[in-house]
Amino acid sequence: MSNRQNQTEVILIGAGIMSATLGSLLKELVPYWRITVFERRGGAGEESSNEWNNAGTGHSSLCELNYTVEQPDGTIDISKAVKVNEEYQFSKQFWAHLVKSGRVPDPRDFIMPVPHMSFVQGERDVAFLKKRFEALSTNPLFPGMEFSDDPGKLKEWIPLMMKDRTVNQPIAATRIETGTDVNFGALTRILFKQLKDQNVDIHYNHQVKDIKRAADGLWEVKVKNLGNGMTERHAAKFVFIGGGGGSLHLLQKSGIPEGKGIGGFPVSGLFMVCKKPEIVQQHRAKVYGQAPVGAPPMSVPHLDTRVIDRKESLFFGPFAGFSPKFLKFGSMFDLITSVKLHNLTTMLAAGVKNFQLTKYLVQQLMLSKEQRIEALREFVPDAKGEDWELVVAGQRVQIIKDTAAGKGTLQFGTEVISAADGSIAALLGASPGASTAVSVMLEVIRRCFPQHLKEWEPKIKQMIPSYGLSLVQHPELIQDIHISTAEALGLGNRTH
Repeated sequence: MSNRQNQTEVILIGAGIMSATLGSLLKELVPYWRITVFERRGGAGEESSNEWNNAGTGHSSLCELNYTVEQPDGTIDISKAVKVNEEYQFSKQFWAHLVKSGRVPDPRDFIMPVPHMSFVQGERDVAFLKKRFEALSTNPLFPGMEFSDDPGKLKEWIPLMMKDRTVNQPIAATRIETGTDVNFGALTRILFKQLKDQNVDIHYNHQVKDIKRAADGLWEVKVKNLGNGMTERHAAKFVFIGGGGGSLHLLQKSGIPEGKGIGGFPVSGLFMVCKKPEIVQQHRAKVYGQAPVGAPPMSVPHLDTRVIDRKESLFFGPFAGFSPKFLKFGSMFDLITSVKLHNLTTMLAAGVKNFQLTKYLVQQLMLSKEQRIEALREFVPDAKGEDWELVVAGQRVQIIKDTAAGKGTLQFGTEVISAADGSIAALLGASPGASTAVSVMLEVIRRCFPQHLKEWEPKIKQMIPSYGLSLVQHPELIQDIHISTAEALGLGNRTH
């Protein structure tokens, strides 16, 4: 590029929760840096971060059974649960900092206290849940968790789920009052409003078409203005690709070797939603069950209280489906155009290994409304079809890569892919996603700005006191963090 008028320090691609978080962190650390954002939609948080496109769970492993795995010897591995919980504490600390500093005017606009529960049926799953409860209860990150296999107690906890239920097998639940419901769409919009007020240059209706490395080391970004059809060129020292499902294509265009051999598998989601106050008021919790055999981890069924624009509703799902689109507003050619020579064998291997998963997703897509209501009745026995509507949620692209587990392994989680020199990074993957945005973006900062870490660390620790520490090894800090974040975020005088 000969014209460097459009040069900036940082370009953020995608106006979702990840770019919002990275931009907010960088503006706290280096407020004088120039940051430019490109988003192809007309506003912030309109794809995966949108409140109607995800479950809104503040993922801290309080209820998600797939984060705790039973080992062959019968013990429960809680390592992933601990990791996700600690990462969510990062997010809560940063959000609390933004509230205290006036960046976020009212936390009730995006976060509300909602109990988190796990619910199981059958002797085997009840035994698993009890062992899980015992394993987590001894960990200081999970204070206040309760277990019950008494139907009478469960009627107090989840009256809607126990109403008209025939109890002909063992049932049990765990409950922890200090879970959260998070409106990530609202949070994303709040953060981008603040970034705009801090002179971040935000361009909506602008689609990034190409990314190339220039001879002088800067990244050149080719952008189409969807409003007037004009093509623009911008350059930056650092580029972050936070385009959700669209990130893989842009990573491939960058040509960095770290992006070679990686593929993506799209999974669509649907929820059943109830907005009737007389039903909604009978249930206040996020209740997670066990995933059906053959289902991907993100398809764990759950019945959730949601708070959107301060109005409560109930979500049940997700029902998985298959679409070749990588974004909800994407192209039917997204999957096929993501297949390159460098990832072809990886993608083929994944196709062979995951045939049953593909079959499951197609079967889910073919379900009728009545069949979905039947699945809902596992949670709400007297559910009626006319009380629930179907909402199409967002697309998630799961990473496919070669690992120690074999060629073409489907990865369930989020992963940062960055160039060796730290000049460009991309975020791929899905759950737990938004809940761990602060932790993931701190990882981006650690990888991509190592020369600044020593200078920035005091400020990071001011914002996030547990930064650089294992909370499990500092139980006294856990209590302080739980109290301070609950107070700042309006979550009540609680221990979590």
